[in-house]
Amino acid sequence: MNKTSIIMGSLVLPLLASCGHEEKNEQKIIEKPSIEVKNGMLTPEVLEAFGRISQATPSPDGSSIIFTLSYEDIQENKSNAEIYKMNIDGSEMTRLTTTASSESNIRWIENGEKIAFLRKDDELNSLQVFVMNADGTGVKRLSDVKNGIECFEISPDGKKIVYGSPIDDFNKKDDELFKDLPKTTGRVVDDLMYKHWDEWVTQIPHPFVADFTLDGISNAKDIMEGEPYECPMRPFGGSDAFAWAPDGKSLVYVSRKLKGKDYSFSTDSNLYLYNIENGSTKCLTEGMPGYDTDPVFSPDGSKLAWMSMATPKYESDKKRLMILNMQSGEMTDLTANWDYWPEQIAWSPNGEAIWFVAYYQGTEPVFKINLADSNIETIAEGICDYASVAPISDSAAISLRHSMREPNEIFCITQGQEVKQLTSVNTELLAQLKLGEVQKVMVPTTDGKEMLSWLILPPDFDPNKKYPAILYCQGGPQSAVSQFWSYRWNFMIMAANGYVVIAPNRRGVPGFGEEWNRQISGDYGGQNMKDYLSAADYIAAQPYVDKSKIGAIGASYGGFSVYWLAGHHEGRFAALIAHAGIFNLEAQYLETEEMWFADFDLGGPYWDKTNEIAKKTYSNSPHLFVNDWTAPILVTVGELDYRILASQGMMAFNAAKMHGLECEMLVFPDENHWVLKPQNAILWQRVFFRFLDKYLKQ
Repeated sequence: MNKTSIIMGSLVLPLLASCGHEEKNEQKIIEKPSIEVKNGMLTPEVLEAFGRISQATPSPDGSSIIFTLSYEDIQENKSNAEIYKMNIDGSEMTRLTTTASSESNIRWIENGEKIAFLRKDDELNSLQVFVMNADGTGVKRLSDVKNGIECFEISPDGKKIVYGSPIDDFNKKDDELFKDLPKTTGRVVDDLMYKHWDEWVTQIPHPFVADFTLDGISNAKDIMEGEPYECPMRPFGGSDAFAWAPDGKSLVYVSRKLKGKDYSFSTDSNLYLYNIENGSTKCLTEGMPGYDTDPVFSPDGSKLAWMSMATPKYESDKKRLMILNMQSGEMTDLTANWDYWPEQIAWSPNGEAIWFVAYYQGTEPVFKINLADSNIETIAEGICDYASVAPISDSAAISLRHSMREPNEIFCITQGQEVKQLTSVNTELLAQLKLGEVQKVMVPTTDGKEMLSWLILPPDFDPNKKYPAILYCQGGPQSAVSQFWSYRWNFMIMAANGYVVIAPNRRGVPGFGEEWNRQISGDYGGQNMKDYLSAADYIAAQPYVDKSKIGAIGASYGGFSVYWLAGHHEGRFAALIAHAGIFNLEAQYLETEEMWFADFDLGGPYWDKTNEIAKKTYSNSPHLFVNDWTAPILVTVGELDYRILASQGMMAFNAAKMHGLECEMLVFPDENHWVLKPQNAILWQRVFFRFLDKYLKQ
């Protein structure tokens, strides 16, 4: 699946001062781990040893690339990202930073002579902007922002910086209530959005513009001028909320200018044009009621591209690639006649085309659309996902690519030529492993369609043997079952443990057109569950599968799916695993914080007895079918999960236990919707396979 007022207090803005402090860090530096691979087996410990590449950013002249590479330290129970640099052809890879604090938000400045980035400063105990030479020397801190900096973008002329920084919530405290209670932990809440994702909302991010020099950052101004709205938007917004005009005289920012209940029921974010010289603000997307995000100016500043959703409250609507003529105000939907949508956009240097990645039939290729005629070309594809695209010329781009068989590496894509791999961070480790084969299969559905599904076979697969199998249920619910590489739901480690896996692109996932994606909304427990059962029957019919040893697993909406299937599988499954899943839909409607999702996808509140869609949804809640549960079940939850509360999983565990089923529960007090800490991740995998092996192998 895809804040709150606390009682009134004063607005405290971040304080800035020019500074040039040399870096200090005495914590342990995380290095590439040394791992022993036994018999080619992918274990949880080996999975945690992979290097994780992100933020591949070409230099202004296209001669080199900087990127971050992180490793996990199991003993220290944390990860750390460092900045690396290499030539554009992949040669001479050099590590530029060696610290115990992760670097992020990396940006070339000074025409490629220097690099700006974020790093936690130990003295200030917050993220601040640092700068260094392109060879990694001369590191110094430029900012001294009271509450830290979450993200930033520097103007094209290098004279200004826009950044997001948390400020105290506008309705934080009432001095009369709290003045003589310095140790109270109480919060007084008077509106919705008092918690979000995994935090209680005591601060909100705000955008600031400041002067930027190599001596420091100064003269900061809150460009929202005290408006009580967030920018970037929680929980995942970052520097993509900002777009500088090429002349540096204006910028566009993204905000949903709503609070409390209004905010919690709305996806109406807008693009705002802010004039640096006179401080004026203009809404560019007035009257467009869905999400408007990811603004990017054309190279000459004459046009603005962004992604826009048309439907209010529908967070998984088709993303339209919109173009605004900055002079005439004319808007154009470039993808109006294309039944798919971009996930990331970037202008070609000549301004005549836009590169993007998009989910398409179970993978994520790279595309390019011509502005003149909206013609779309496929630039790079395969049994893989391209996760980003950064053009270095009108015919070439840098991209991150991964698949179910390997994590991210950096590639160079040149139109009309073979794709070239530039990094081999994980090649040595992958070469020691026996990996499963990935096949694309088409599964017939109950309504006469064909469903693209991924079939993953164990290493050294023998078609004459009988294997246990797993049905993978996707979360989201509108999340693609593409060629993703996951450190939790990793199909290679499932295959390495001797399981055949089938991962169906059931109704409600992107990459198969708008109708396929939208069908699931208001139909929980409907056609998408029939799709899952079709996939389960398909895998059970294979001669190499022991149909008495099939399990179903999933997280989030996938966890809901497992709970629902528990009461409807009619003996198909011998074991079930649900992480962070919805068990009681009525409770979920009131417990989750982003009400726009629940209101749209569930059809409305459960108390509206005249709403046929809502009535259908709640009548399919898994908690109503516990009497039909027969299979052993493992439940895992994180107590910091405010999207789907841990109580949902605890209710499911209690119900299973009271019903006399064999069941287990794994609870993480310090995890949210995911399991992120290295030792927790390993424990999760160990419990996962211990449970499956007990019921599917014995």
